[in-house]
Amino acid sequence: MVIGMAEVPALVLLCKRPSLGHGKQRLARHLGVETAQRVAEALLVCAVEDAGSWPGPVIIAPASRNDYDWAITLLPPFQPQTLVIPQVSGNLGQRLNALDLALRRQGINQLVYIGSDAPNLGLTDYSIARERLQQYDTVLKPAIDGGVVLMSSCCEWPELSDLPWSTDKLAMALADACQAAGHSVCILEEDSDVDELDDFMRLTTQLARDHRPARRALHQLVCDIAAAKKIANAQL
Repeated sequence: MVIGMAEVPALVLLCKRPSLGHGKQRLARHLGVETAQRVAEALLVCAVEDAGSWPGPVIIAPASRNDYDWAITLLPPFQPQTLVIPQVSGNLGQRLNALDLALRRQGINQLVYIGSDAPNLGLTDYSIARERLQQYDTVLKPAIDGGVVLMSSCCEWPELSDLPWSTDKLAMALADACQAAGHSVCILEEDSDVDELDDFMRLTTQLARDHRPARRALHQLVCDIAAAKKIANAQL
């Protein structure tokens, strides 16, 4: 399937298939593997919700080729231009470089990448990212913990394999690498993602007024887990 140059950027959702005992390990240490899987599933639904409201092409990029058929089920039903491209093996930088090249070879020149760990991203955030991408080569939205919650570019990414992925130095290193490659770079206001238990519990207030259905479901899940932990702690 070939997607031509779009009037708006394409949204690329990088995702892992939630499974018991894999992913969200830092949450699993506090909540247990079954609850951590429920959290991962709820977070992914939020990202898919965003893909469903995206005004342009959508690409689902599962972490494994074995999850192609599963990823097909995530495609927004009313998106006119959608496809699934599994990630290759390697570290995240290598996978991003390979995916980015494959998409640009299909004629997609403006790409906005997200994961499934930033449910605070809203319509305004996406609108600003699309707008800035018409003015800059690369637009990054850092995470409060030093990572990134959104990364977009009109240009091929520079070599990403040696960046300090999963550290608090990532956002700065990514911006530096893009600038060294000659990109004009826009840094948006930082936002939070969900890695640690405190990040997850903050969603009780961060999503309290978010009326998007997947966010309402995630908010209810957080509140239920928080209430259960409170009862369990009181019984100790």
